[in-house]
Amino acid sequence: MTGLRATLAYVLRQPSGAVGLVLVAVHLLIALAAPFIIPYDAATQNAAAILEPPSLTHLFGTDRLGRDVFSRTLLGGREAMLISTLSAICAMAWGSLLGIVVALAGGLLDAAVMRVVDAMVAIPWILLVMLFVAALGSSTAALIPLLGFSYGLSVVYLARSAALDFVARDFVLAAQVRGESRWTIAVKELSPNIRDSLAVQGAMQWSWIFLAVSSLSFLGMGVAPPTPDWGQMIADARGIMRTAPWTVVWPMVFLSSLIIGVNLAVDAWAKALGIERLGRTPQS
Repeated sequence: MTGLRATLAYVLRQPSGAVGLVLVAVHLLIALAAPFIIPYDAATQNAAAILEPPSLTHLFGTDRLGRDVFSRTLLGGREAMLISTLSAICAMAWGSLLGIVVALAGGLLDAAVMRVVDAMVAIPWILLVMLFVAALGSSTAALIPLLGFSYGLSVVYLARSAALDFVARDFVLAAQVRGESRWTIAVKELSPNIRDSLAVQGAMQWSWIFLAVSSLSFLGMGVAPPTPDWGQMIADARGIMRTAPWTVVWPMVFLSSLIIGVNLAVDAWAKALGIERLGRTPQS
């Protein structure tokens, strides 16, 4: 707990880190409170209020179906956040475990697994996910394992690389001499030593997955209507950007501010832990 407080204090002392944490905190609060504070039902259409500009009645204006943009914008990140969180957990869980195991095993198993991962990474993530979405549908239950698998491939690289730095250390060799199983060594000896690197990577995976969900929604294969989603709202407003810019500006502001906030916070967090943050990985 002391280490966590020290890390948080360091992040808050960095202007960029403080801004990032504030942005993330605001978005989390909005996501939690949105169902209780929105003035209109987000799915209700009003033919008498189509494309109204921002006013006291509709703070962010209305869209081409007369729906309140303010209500839809506040709710627009909830489903994507849920999908991103569960997908990131899935990606980090299986990717970290596999990366650590193959690093510890080495030899033929390591080579075989990594060649398979290389082959999967060679397929663009958007194509891979689109193929599965076309076959299985774009429900939340389908998107979570699909994105978790796709983004977990890059985690395998990181976990393996980080674990390889420790597999030849004395404490690992001592555990092997004691006859401990590979599973025990992976969990008790290797995982604690690469935990910080994986945690930082997990936070970045979350932001990349969130962008992926928004991109899929923009293409009509993500969060399904009538559930509001920022990517979906931007796609719906493409044809009326000049005449009704408020329909696209607000979801773009909320989407970009969340991603910027996560990146700023993670950058400061990585510096606090003395970790060099990775750029976008092959499947990101």
